[in-house]
Amino acid sequence: MKFVHIFGPQAVGKMTVGQELAKITDLKLFHNHMTIDLVGNFFDYSTKEAKRLVNLFRQEIFEEVSKSDLYGMIFTYVWMFDMESDWEYVRNLTQLFESRGATVYYVELEADLGERLERNKTPNRLEHKPKKRDLEWSENDLMQTLEKHRLNSMDGEITFPNYIKINNTDMSAKEVAQVIKDQFGF
Repeated sequence: MKFVHIFGPQAVGKMTVGQELAKITDLKLFHNHMTIDLVGNFFDYSTKEAKRLVNLFRQEIFEEVSKSDLYGMIFTYVWMFDMESDWEYVRNLTQLFESRGATVYYVELEADLGERLERNKTPNRLEHKPKKRDLEWSENDLMQTLEKHRLNSMDGEITFPNYIKINNTDMSAKEVAQVIKDQFGF
């Protein structure tokens, strides 16, 4: 079992890279909006009810996948490096999969703000993330999150094995997926 954790700021290309990586491997994609948008039909994501349900659904999926005979899973996540709770979440996720014999891979994406603002409007993103279709809200959320949190690691901060950081500002999702596949031998 392989667990590939793709993380980075909003609109950096996590889901799109995950889609491309899933196409060239036997990994299954579980992008973070699959649960956010499901729960969003009932509760706004900012509410405690929504956060509880999103975490509950994700945890149940992780539990079942980690016990399965699947080749592996890709999960996307916006990791706020200034929040200890996010570090704890990543450590717990790692521990869950490793305790069941999986190998965990960490892929950090970073891209220039201008490129991220353009990617925020792409048809693929809007198709798969209904909440992002309100472009004014989505862009404001992107900018506010950037002002409030640190969304990429500092050099040497991540010490997990099987880690790669890719600046994908000038790369296609297919190119990034191939780099990941080659780097980790999927």
